[in-house]
Amino acid sequence: MKDEPSWREALYAKLEKLPPNVLGEIVGGELYVSPRPAFPHARAASLLGSELTGPFDRGRGGPGGWVLLDEPELHLGQDVLVPDLAGWRRERMPEVPQVAASTLAPDWVCEVLSPSTAALDRARKMTVYAREGVGHLWLVDPVLQTLEVYRREHGGWFVLGTHVGEVRVRAEPFAALELELGALWAR
Repeated sequence: MKDEPSWREALYAKLEKLPPNVLGEIVGGELYVSPRPAFPHARAASLLGSELTGPFDRGRGGPGGWVLLDEPELHLGQDVLVPDLAGWRRERMPEVPQVAASTLAPDWVCEVLSPSTAALDRARKMTVYAREGVGHLWLVDPVLQTLEVYRREHGGWFVLGTHVGEVRVRAEPFAALELELGALWAR
């Protein structure tokens, strides 16, 4: 039988040695290496983050009450995940900790899908997020121009809606703001 702590440490050491042009995550005891996101992926994540930060993180034109981060490293159980965006309610994270990775599961996660990562995001990572108690999950697909909104219920994911194209959307947990999805796909 493997010595669990040293096995995990060796796997994390491999993750730390990856070159900067890739993203590494450990899910279910396996190291997954993905290319850095293409521009449509990066643009959708950047624009969505900028839309949410003012009203929810900074309280400008919205209710505030959140800490929002781009690509935080999450150490959730034995898994090491890096979602595109994540948010914690301020009552759970009153101050941003001075650490490289968080062991506190977010309240909301957004994964922007790429052809190379969609299967991992949908199957393996969604399972970890549900297990760790993440309350809301968004999947954004810039190729299909969709936003899928999920709420965790009874340990699994309940689909609140799938929004397509250039519609305006109010989506949990950020329903106080109407999002213009077309801006995420704009070229």
